[in-house]
Amino acid sequence: MVLGTDNRVLALAFARMADSLGNSFLVIVLPLYIASGEISLAGLEGFSTELLIGVVLSLFGLLNSSLQPFTGRASDRAGRRKVFVLAGLVVFGIGSSIYPFVTSYWAVLGARALQGVGAALTVPVTLALVNEYADDAGRGNNFGIFNTFRLIGFGFGPILAGLLITGGIASETVVSYDVFGATVSGFDAAFAVAVLGAVVAFALVTVLVSDPEREEADASDDLSIRVRGEDQLFDPVFVVGVGTFFMATGIAVFATIQEVINAQLSQGPFLFSVQFAAVVIANVLFQVPIGRASDRYGRRPFLVGGFALLAPSLALQGFVPEMAAALPATVAGVGTGSLLMLAFRLLQGVSVAMVFAPGLAVAGDLAKKGQSGTTLSVLTTAFGFGIAAGPLVSGVLVTIDFALPFLAVAVLAVAALALTYSQVAETAPALTGASAPADD
Repeated sequence: MVLGTDNRVLALAFARMADSLGNSFLVIVLPLYIASGEISLAGLEGFSTELLIGVVLSLFGLLNSSLQPFTGRASDRAGRRKVFVLAGLVVFGIGSSIYPFVTSYWAVLGARALQGVGAALTVPVTLALVNEYADDAGRGNNFGIFNTFRLIGFGFGPILAGLLITGGIASETVVSYDVFGATVSGFDAAFAVAVLGAVVAFALVTVLVSDPEREEADASDDLSIRVRGEDQLFDPVFVVGVGTFFMATGIAVFATIQEVINAQLSQGPFLFSVQFAAVVIANVLFQVPIGRASDRYGRRPFLVGGFALLAPSLALQGFVPEMAAALPATVAGVGTGSLLMLAFRLLQGVSVAMVFAPGLAVAGDLAKKGQSGTTLSVLTTAFGFGIAAGPLVSGVLVTIDFALPFLAVAVLAVAALALTYSQVAETAPALTGASAPADD
């Protein structure tokens, strides 16, 4: 045991960190790759580049989310988790390895679709394992530890991708590398890192992760999501899922409009990658303490507080250019607009941290025995659909006004706050005095 956490949870966390590092590279790389001219957009001249990028980024989330209820339920019924995780990593790795060899937009879509299928096999199943390794008193801590390491990969990946592609902080052009006498572009180097992440994760899961001993699952064939609640209008897991969808949409609006943001703030890809990563870095800092605190003080206060902070942090990002225009042009050699955007992204990251681990813990608290994969897939599916919706929202709305995508997701955060405050009761066993259904 390390940090009071099951070593198997740490192994899964490290595996997801390696996998997420590779995946997050592509969030930064693919928009630049498509806009670079190396990918043919023949026949798509009537569509904006931002919209085409949004479709590529959204496809991953759409496939990932659509399949997760099936993969989560299948792992429940099989009573085996590890084989699903390993199969998903293989599929994801194959998808990542295809990019250097494609030349058309449609082929890029195909590779991204393959990655989405791979993620669908791993995401709900790894979370089910984390939930099953936990006891009632440590569920928030387990999810906090797991998310911290996963987000280290996802958060620092964009920064490393920005450096790898451009070769330096100040550079704005794609560089090439001499590898054993062969010329490798910054794009291909980034794709290689994505493949390496899947390989490392596969090795960690193979050696260190085992299926917990458990009775045969009693998951039914019904894949419908429970919407109506018993003591309130809506089921709490459904409400947390809706809030997770809105939260993820707010995270994902940023990636599609990289070129627009860089132009508005007069900055290069590296500063954008730091801003993109800021949300995740804040999560890394706060996930564990918030997860542990939710075990002791409850899930609900963090969920409500997180959504209350999320709305203004999103709305303010839309007005950064106007705010920067009223301030000195630079601070310590960095554009004021870039620094303001970074500050608001960090604030958004704190709000996400307040929602993420406590939200997963709510679903874990309420999951019936043998159905962790099914119940947690509600949240992972919602998160994936949000990641898919965000790029489409920003790709369309940014053509009307720069602030509009940020204002739209801020309104969604307010709706999540209202739903959570009115429909989600406390579920932490330490406060309710009851064992979680998963451990009955």
